Amino acid sequence: MEIHYTPKHGSWLNMAEIELSSLTIQCLDRRIGSIEQLQREITAWEVDRNQAQKSVEWHFTTPQARGKLKHLYPEI
Repeated sequence: MEIHYTPKHGSWLNMAEIELSSLTIQCLDRRIGSIEQLQREITAWEVDRNQAQKSVEWHFTTPQARGKLKHLYPEI
């Protein structure tokens, strides 16, 4: 079992979904014949992704979210 820090606030789930989508598109878009090959492919993808220091750049600010999704947010 591997424990990862997840922030109490923020869009960490969105970041996880983005990473899984990227993994699927870049690495898992074909048939992989064995578990060992799958592990090698994912490890290589992970090393490359970490070395490139990919990050998420948010363009949707809190005020924009509160305006667009006002039915989900309480009054402040």
